[in-house]
Amino acid sequence: MVNRVFRAALLSMAACGLALAAPVAANAQNPAPAASTPAAAAQSTPAQATPADPVVARVNGEEIHRSDVQRMVSQLPPQVQQMPLEMIFPAVVEQLVNSKLVASAGYKANLAGSPEVKDEIKRAEERAVQRAYIQKEVQARITPAKLEEAYKDYLKQNPAQEEVKASHILVEKEDEAKAIIAELNKGGDFAKIAKEKSKDPVAAQQGGDLGYFTKETMVEPFADAAFAMKKGEISKEPVKTQFGWHVIKVEDKRTQPQPALDEVKPQLEQQLSKEIVTTVVDDLRKDAKVETYQLDGSPMPKEEPKADAPKAEEPKKK
Repeated sequence: MVNRVFRAALLSMAACGLALAAPVAANAQNPAPAASTPAAAAQSTPAQATPADPVVARVNGEEIHRSDVQRMVSQLPPQVQQMPLEMIFPAVVEQLVNSKLVASAGYKANLAGSPEVKDEIKRAEERAVQRAYIQKEVQARITPAKLEEAYKDYLKQNPAQEEVKASHILVEKEDEAKAIIAELNKGGDFAKIAKEKSKDPVAAQQGGDLGYFTKETMVEPFADAAFAMKKGEISKEPVKTQFGWHVIKVEDKRTQPQPALDEVKPQLEQQLSKEIVTTVVDDLRKDAKVETYQLDGSPMPKEEPKADAPKAEEPKKK
């Protein structure tokens, strides 16, 4: 099944031209295949292959490196990328060899200078320049001061919350819960009773322990009761929710610590990056002459001026 998914992905890439795009783009400005030039021939010698990026195949003297394999794998679907490289390596190399052969045939057919190839190269170059410019602007504008300001805003928008650490015993009937409360008031062991009688199997294994939680993470009646209780207190009356009847014991209360800057830095950088990109584009549009047309190339229809709303008539003076 996995092999079928992988081979289908490779065939899809080849059909869409994705598998061939990397070899063509890499050599598009050369008048002939790389192996036909002295420089390329020199690069094809084993002495030039570094251990960090070894040669994994040669096609008519032109090298395919491990980095080429990794680049192709990065274009495959996530489920294929998760497979061990050793398993998919032969099929990837086979596809890369095919790509080199097709690219070489295209060069021999003098297609490197065709309008279609030149247009595709230009578009690829534009995308690369766009990414480089945006990256440069983002790096220049995300300063330590900007990050600190964004961090302060984050803390204001996400204030520290109160947390409760509680345990509970869940039963089906109110009378059962009242009997458990009476038993606890006589010195019964909460954790022991929870393991024996609670209908919450996960918490029961921990003696009823639910750990720390904020108010909004629990159903309302349970949360209201737990946050109204004091540390060490056991609920005087059972608490009813849609799950049944609860006996609650509050183990501890604390204020949830706010995250340090380093903990939220990636999130803040992503947020700032989006804002910067929007600002960069808006600034560029301000100084640009932008003309847009309809789908058929005809001028856009002029917007009719909005008519002013009729003024209310003033009452006539008597």
